[in-house]
Amino acid sequence: MKVFFSQILGLLLFVAVLPCKALINYTFVHEEHLDCEWTVSGPTLYVTKGETVIVDVYNKGSYNITIHWHGVKMPRYPWSDGPEYVTQCPIQPGGKFSQKIIFSSEEGTLWWHAHSDWSRATVHGAIIIYPKKGTSYPFPKPNAEVPILLGEWWKKDIMEVLTEFVQNGGDPQISDAFTINGQPGDLYPCSKPETFKLLVDYGKMYLLRIINVDMQDILFFSIAKHQITVVGTDASYTKPLARDYIAISLDKQLIIFKRKGVEYDNTTTTAVVQYNGNYTPSPPSLPFLPGYNDTNASVNFTGSLRSLANKDHPVDVPTNITTQLIFTVSMNTFPCPLNRTCKGPNGTMLAASVNNISFVNPKIDVLEAYYYQINGVFGTRFPSFPPYVFNFTAEYLSLLLELPNRWTEVKVLDYDSVVELVFQGTNLVAGTDHPIHLHGYSFYVVGWGFGNFNKDKDPLGYNLVDPPLQNTIAVPKNGWTTVRFKAHNPGVWLMHCHIERHFTWGMDMVQLLPPPPDMPPC
Repeated sequence: MKVFFSQILGLLLFVAVLPCKALINYTFVHEEHLDCEWTVSGPTLYVTKGETVIVDVYNKGSYNITIHWHGVKMPRYPWSDGPEYVTQCPIQPGGKFSQKIIFSSEEGTLWWHAHSDWSRATVHGAIIIYPKKGTSYPFPKPNAEVPILLGEWWKKDIMEVLTEFVQNGGDPQISDAFTINGQPGDLYPCSKPETFKLLVDYGKMYLLRIINVDMQDILFFSIAKHQITVVGTDASYTKPLARDYIAISLDKQLIIFKRKGVEYDNTTTTAVVQYNGNYTPSPPSLPFLPGYNDTNASVNFTGSLRSLANKDHPVDVPTNITTQLIFTVSMNTFPCPLNRTCKGPNGTMLAASVNNISFVNPKIDVLEAYYYQINGVFGTRFPSFPPYVFNFTAEYLSLLLELPNRWTEVKVLDYDSVVELVFQGTNLVAGTDHPIHLHGYSFYVVGWGFGNFNKDKDPLGYNLVDPPLQNTIAVPKNGWTTVRFKAHNPGVWLMHCHIERHFTWGMDMVQLLPPPPDMPPC
């Protein structure tokens, strides 16, 4: 099998699970690929809840690299979290970095991926976290478990895609295909013989650990003539939710447990569920899927998720809020530099912001600058509320509102503060969905809606009984989402949109949580 990363000439991971377990070696080698060769994901990490894993990352490629452990809270240890220029400088070609990955309350499905430039398009893999010994799943044991990675693929090198749109200020080239476990499916002639097939037995139950590793989109997933039941999301269990399709902004795990269109183009990829046995096979049926940009279908699914909230898996929804935050998430534009032609709206360069700040990466990482008290690397004036208040979701907005500030500002939170954070989408440039991911934490999604958030009316509809516990939530197009969490994990933690072009354009910010005042000295 060829394992290649189109922007990395070689990445070696040597994984050791502590304590007293044998060293497991992995070698990733880049190979030049032809039009009909597809991307294969990296190794799956298998751990038990509460374990610590050591990963030695060797960069044998020609580009800088970092690795992030998506959804792992890393209690009091941000040093291995991975985002470049936030918790570390990137691993340069020929370099090595040993990362200590601390698992705590997570149980279920997460993933790891590169967190430098657009490397994660091909540098990624699943993380499967099993229950502790002596405990079990809160649902009947499945007959089999299968990781399903939903990705996308470009014919050209992903670094060329990045360089082109950064230079011209427009949208990036769309991918040439979506993939399921590395294969675009039988709708693509050169992939048809290698379409991913899941072999199943009638009447048995299968746990699919589904991860959206796509760079640009919230994806829908369905299986023809079957109903699927979601039992967990973001390494946290949920009440069983039966649906004909699911929306995936990043990761879910679900069970297919019983039997029960749109036009198919390059917004669609396929795989095959094939039953074992003696029968005459028929052409695979195609399932119903919503349109790829159907915001209502997406939020109706995610808005139906509920935490399990039982004795073995209780919830602890914060109620006594001490820190109130409202962050606008916006598309923006910058003027085109002199002597250049830009492909953004009206000849501008596309940008993105949080509270009108388009984040600028510093030259050294924020964590190191904070730890060593290096001045001039970042500021601490990130606003708690939007600096400009207007009708955020109006159909027509002044072009003057589209220009953000380019700053490196962080938001400092008090240790043990109880935070309520409202993400408000705007219609600047073009309203769109924003899957927002917070490093170092999981949060309860207590409310969402369309239009402008109303601080007097909307909180009356919050779910404070069994809201889902997540690390990523999609803010709907021209809508809002409210999350709550307790700030009890000291460190420097990135928050950003997981649509990669928005992240590249500056839709990210950093939250800094100093250690508690009674932290004992070394």
